[in-house]
Amino acid sequence: MTVRAVVFDIGGVLEINDDSAFPDPWCQRHGIAVERLDAALDSIPGDAVVGQVTMEQVLDHLGERLSLTEVQAIEWERDYWRWYVGILDRPLFEWFAGLRGRGLKVGILSNSGPGAREQEAVWGFEDVTDVLIYSHEVGLRKPDRAVYDLTAAKLSVEPEEIVFLDDKQLCVDGARAAGWQAVLHVDTQTSIAELEALLG
Repeated sequence: MTVRAVVFDIGGVLEINDDSAFPDPWCQRHGIAVERLDAALDSIPGDAVVGQVTMEQVLDHLGERLSLTEVQAIEWERDYWRWYVGILDRPLFEWFAGLRGRGLKVGILSNSGPGAREQEAVWGFEDVTDVLIYSHEVGLRKPDRAVYDLTAAKLSVEPEEIVFLDDKQLCVDGARAAGWQAVLHVDTQTSIAELEALLG
């Protein structure tokens, strides 16, 4: 069947995240072991990725568990968003942004946390897509079948008419189980070549 829509993930695909930039430098500055931070994050009651927790609640929880000062909490949030938003993969973004001009519908499907839409607005994703779905806003996350079905419905296309790009094998597998065609992102050049082959 002819491809009518292309859907991308964001983090690790359109955005390049430098894992060395966070959280290690913040932890080193404030004398907090990374393991303690990880444990505090793991103990948050609720799943931020499906909208059960706000960023304010995350910060309050970290502040309580790690005895953070207001300045430390502010710096944690600042550094977190710098890492989360990352650096735009401009060649891939420009290819992606040109798809609507080729008569295709374009979407983004991202597992996300509270504040992601606002922070990532700097890259202009909403300007180049027909559908932009953040998991924390819809209460569903990849690889749940329901979030792929929701995306297809919002794009008004059949599942088999969608090509998807994600850097997580689990999410690629979830897309294929939902009837989508899907590519595992490894690098920009390879992904564009594989997507072009599927677009014909």
